[in-house]
Amino acid sequence: QVQLVESGGGLVQAGGSLRLSCAASGSIFATMGWYRQAPGKQRELVASITRGGATNYADSVKGRFTISRDNAKNTVNLQMNNLEPEDTAVYYCSAANLVNRIYWGQGTQVTVSS
Repeated sequence: QVQLVESGGGLVQAGGSLRLSCAASGSIFATMGWYRQAPGKQRELVASITRGGATNYADSVKGRFTISRDNAKNTVNLQMNNLEPEDTAVYYCSAANLVNRIYWGQGTQVTVSS
């Protein structure tokens, strides 16, 4: 069965850094990524990466966040630098298998204080 387990969330000061990790199991994933959802807002794509390494970032995080993956380990990471209070949200790991079924992790809270 497919499972995605996130780690690395927490409280950080503005300008600081966090590294989120997601350990996936149970399938081969064509695309993996991170979404976030703040209270009262729609869930939005933060970054995604294909098995071949093609990346996509939300405009709001370009130049600050870096997504990476290890295909052999089925892990995906999100290095978040220069964090801002506006980055505060629940961050969800996601993964799409080879027939485009999408799976979600439970989410991890990221809080950035000013």
